[in-house]
Amino acid sequence: MDTFLQQLINGLTAGSVYAVVALGYTMVYGIIQLINFAHGEVVMIGAMVAFTVINALAPSGLPPLAVVLIGTGCAVPVCMLVGYSMERLAYRPLRGAPRLAPLITAIGVSIILQHLALMIWSRNIMAFPQIIESRTYFIAGAAITTVQIAILGICVLLMGALALLVYRTPLGTAMRATAQNPQVAGLMGIDVNRVIAATFVIGAALGAVAGVLFGTYYGIAQYTMGSVLGLKAFSAAVLGGIGNIPGAMLGGVLLGLVEALGAGYIGDLTDLCQYGWLSGLIDACAGGGHFILFGSNYQDVFAFVVLILVLVIRPSGLLGERVGERA
Repeated sequence: MDTFLQQLINGLTAGSVYAVVALGYTMVYGIIQLINFAHGEVVMIGAMVAFTVINALAPSGLPPLAVVLIGTGCAVPVCMLVGYSMERLAYRPLRGAPRLAPLITAIGVSIILQHLALMIWSRNIMAFPQIIESRTYFIAGAAITTVQIAILGICVLLMGALALLVYRTPLGTAMRATAQNPQVAGLMGIDVNRVIAATFVIGAALGAVAGVLFGTYYGIAQYTMGSVLGLKAFSAAVLGGIGNIPGAMLGGVLLGLVEALGAGYIGDLTDLCQYGWLSGLIDACAGGGHFILFGSNYQDVFAFVVLILVLVIRPSGLLGERVGERA
């Protein structure tokens, strides 16, 4: 039970970050049917900008919380500018092109952003400054830190705020109308270009915050961090139903839980097999070598196995709807 509760906490924390990043993918796909593979690099830029600002302000004597907020406040507008620039310069000219063209462009933008970050911040893995004191609390034998509590709270607030924006504001109504049919939305007086640009900007802002949370939680930042994180978030969006905002939230949380529980329980099983009564049989099967197939280093395997199984059974995702191609 201790292992279950601990991995549940870890999975909810990581899954909440995945969900926030996945929202950027699903919003863009829902509006213009584009998979923005550069979104992971936007998250990375947010983490790196915050890292730079926090490192610069850490010796200033400002309260640690104020330093983190200032770092996040600098990362958000930078990422919003990057998101708007991507839409305006790379994607808008290809809006009427075959789908393969913007997809390849998205991959190209991802590579460009990654190498720009390499030139600015180098290829070294940077230790994300842990300037806020973290306390640990125990619940039924499982440990949860104040950082994990803060990440869970912030992610829930961000997802709730986005839901209110999409379903309770004029901009959200315009976004949903554009997603349904951009031509008809334009005839109804909606500025489609403005709505699409706003979607990219909002997704980039969420990505910036997610990058700061990811760097704070794992304590590292690097120019390649957006690749794996972006792939997992995209998988979460597909798992929940690409283009479906509640689906992205559900998919992110489920992905984090599957990773954590798989790594926790299969890791324990591996230890049992290696050092328990099955060790002789495993040594024989492995030819006397070390038999390490599962564990925390392979936690990505569990998430993607579940993703494949779900898509085989339900290709539209858990909350996705089977609909025909729109005109």
